[in-house]
Amino acid sequence: ILTPAVKNFAVQIGAVDKPDARKVHHGLVPRLGGLAIYAGFMVSVILAVGFTYEMTGIMIGATCLVFVGIADDIVSLPAKVKLLGQILSAAVLVIFFDVNIDWIDLPYVGIIEFPLFISIPLTIFWIIGFINTVNLIDGLDGLAAGIATIASIAIALLAFQMGQWVSAAAMVAMTGACLGFLQYNFNPAKIFMGDTGSLALGGAIAALGILTHTEILLAVIGIVFVAEALSVIIQVISFKTTGKRVFLMSPIHHHFELKGWQETRVVHTFWLVGAIFAALGAWLAY
Repeated sequence: ILTPAVKNFAVQIGAVDKPDARKVHHGLVPRLGGLAIYAGFMVSVILAVGFTYEMTGIMIGATCLVFVGIADDIVSLPAKVKLLGQILSAAVLVIFFDVNIDWIDLPYVGIIEFPLFISIPLTIFWIIGFINTVNLIDGLDGLAAGIATIASIAIALLAFQMGQWVSAAAMVAMTGACLGFLQYNFNPAKIFMGDTGSLALGGAIAALGILTHTEILLAVIGIVFVAEALSVIIQVISFKTTGKRVFLMSPIHHHFELKGWQETRVVHTFWLVGAIFAALGAWLAY
């Protein structure tokens, strides 16, 4: 319901994505679609869950990330400023609302506990890492929203299994918000989620993963996209040292298109691989 209204608002304020050599779409496409995902998620969580201590922290953290994303979608913030905004948003959640990775239960190893001086920076690093993972894969129509949906479903199922009804309800809300947006975002996309969506989605899912102690599930899903990060890192190092680009396009999902794959085929393949790894992660976490 909200996505068309956000689309019109984005056009009015000039928050649109313009095609260039690195973009796969043609014509002007509105950004800020993440605002609809965020609003749908927040309304659902407030009505279904209410303001519990941890959920209040997650909602405040997501709100901070949305403001950072809106600013970036409108004026293109410098990378350092955007990273600082992510750190501060994560720090609010971790320091003031005690959403921390203070222990982790590894298969065949058992429970490993972390002291506070390790737990706080580890949690902030974890949240920022997942935020930028989602941000990195938001390069094809429907890719990031689809992967976020898969991760949300997996966490919701585990949360139900563990009797964590608050987290389960929140993840079902996230699933619905992503699916509601996806019908406008799938190829050919009528609107992009932009950094407004990818930052808030990544932050909320990472935080809810901590709340349900399903970090291992998200870590396994994240393995799928290590190649994405590596392709960007190699590209940057190569350009800094030699002044030449190793790849014509980066990140790596665009290379499938250069090989002649249709965009929908690439997205469906990534969804399938993400679902397989989500199932593996859920099994390990279980």
